[in-house]
Amino acid sequence: MNSIAFVPARAGSERVKNKNILKLGGRPLLSYTIILAKKSKLFDKIICITDSKKYLKIAKQYGADNFELRPKKISGSKSSDIEWIKWALKRCEKDKINFKYFAILRPTNPFRTIKMLKKAYNLLSKEKIHSVRGVELTPIHPGKIWSIKKNLLSPLINKNIKGTPWHSCQYAALPDYYSQNASLEFCRKDNIKKFNTFSGKKIAPLLTKEYEGFDINYKIDIDYAKKIFKKKSKNI
Repeated sequence: MNSIAFVPARAGSERVKNKNILKLGGRPLLSYTIILAKKSKLFDKIICITDSKKYLKIAKQYGADNFELRPKKISGSKSSDIEWIKWALKRCEKDKINFKYFAILRPTNPFRTIKMLKKAYNLLSKEKIHSVRGVELTPIHPGKIWSIKKNLLSPLINKNIKGTPWHSCQYAALPDYYSQNASLEFCRKDNIKKFNTFSGKKIAPLLTKEYEGFDINYKIDIDYAKKIFKKKSKNI
């Protein structure tokens, strides 16, 4: 085996209840990630990591491989990714599932493409990097972010362009910054042992376009996703 995909689908989402299995185009959201991963033919296994029997059943229905349920102690709203990843890697080791790379494909993104997955895989397998992460130009520039100290605003970044503070410059005049999105992370398995992180130190960007980095986190995102899906369906 060369690569596997992990699809993390925690059931206890707080902002949108059961967002991972919300219906989009008549199918649960979780299904889009599993089906795309299978169609890419990049992965020897696609494993749904979940704490829900219901989610596990849905994932299996659409072709995912499954472990037992993800332990509750690493399934809380504040649980970090590294916790469930370490747990999943130990389960793979127990089942003698050997591989070099793993992808994290979050089910809250229904609009990633096979082309993206293949590009990330090629970057990781051919370049001397530790991981690939999906990013996009940040809509809110860090030069315009503030903290409040003693009831006064303080800029996060105290820089200027020809004497004009970043917070007072036009967006187009500021240097480019990128925010990570929910599209993908593609990593080397040995990052965990080497760096105790799944990303490692040398992280290559995969620049996403249009809806490729779309992420469903709020109720308003669901309505927008339905509009995107309807638009994309008309163009097929």
